[in-house]
Amino acid sequence: MTHSVQRVTLITLGVTDLDRAREFYGRWGWRAHPASQPGVVFYQMRGAVLALFGRDDLAADQGRDPADLGTGAVTLAQNCTDDTQTDKVFQAALDAGATCLKRPEKVFWGGYSGYFADPEGHVWEIATNPFWPLADDGSLTLPDARD
Repeated sequence: MTHSVQRVTLITLGVTDLDRAREFYGRWGWRAHPASQPGVVFYQMRGAVLALFGRDDLAADQGRDPADLGTGAVTLAQNCTDDTQTDKVFQAALDAGATCLKRPEKVFWGGYSGYFADPEGHVWEIATNPFWPLADDGSLTLPDARD
């Protein structure tokens, strides 16, 4: 029996106005990481990352209508070391009672990911990101900006 490791590596907040959200976090004292790019802002936290992502883009990535996200749209994410582990963790969630939103598949940004909702409707992404290697303890630290 495969068990998911209890961890969160990336928290993505769906926002209606990315520039306004970025400005708020900046005023609050948060500093965007240099790995941020058009359409997404990353913040390095201790052992995890917070991301701001447009609500419409978030809905499209999940294969859902933006209206289905409701208010306070959030995607919790767990990154895995490879696609096989992603599949196992994803299936373990389904076996535990999660609802499949989008099975793991190769995605536009170069990784492999899928989405499920827990019984309360909280959305999780289980993913492999070849650009963000995980530490031995499973923690995620964003790499320095690319040259």
